[in-house]
Amino acid sequence: MLRQVVRSSGILARGSCRLGMVRYQSTAAAEAAAPAAAVDPKISQIVQDISKLTLLETSALISELKTQLNIPDISFPAAGAGTAAQAAPVEEAKEEEVVEEKTIFSIKLESFDAKSKPKIIKEVKNLLGLSLVEAKKFVESAPKILKENVAKEDADKVKAALEGLGAKISLE
Repeated sequence: MLRQVVRSSGILARGSCRLGMVRYQSTAAAEAAAPAAAVDPKISQIVQDISKLTLLETSALISELKTQLNIPDISFPAAGAGTAAQAAPVEEAKEEEVVEEKTIFSIKLESFDAKSKPKIIKEVKNLLGLSLVEAKKFVESAPKILKENVAKEDADKVKAALEGLGAKISLE
């Protein structure tokens, strides 16, 4: 938003621009010049009192506030020494988030042994409820997803059964 200000000289102030014979000044620059919002008098008095304290008195005030409000001490690392130490816990936290165990899987038929093809077709037919011809086409079009959104326990059972017959199965 811009606020129109009558041009008083040829020199323009920062945060403004010249358009024709009129100078426009940004609202932000105008608000910066305005007085700050009213503060509670009680807060204002506390700030004034604290600003009058010496360094030792300020330290004592901080210690007393920590005790009264039960605030633990925080140690800050020395410059340069803490960067490597702080990076390690962050990396560990990221690794922990990634390790979350998957519970829903897609079962994919990757390939199969040619000798066990009839047994695999029969098993796929029973698993998916397909006709014999459809199951044969399905198996021959491997790699193909057998089932999606299967619980881990069920996916492991199906994988074990098909791998026992000679198929190569992957869980995604």
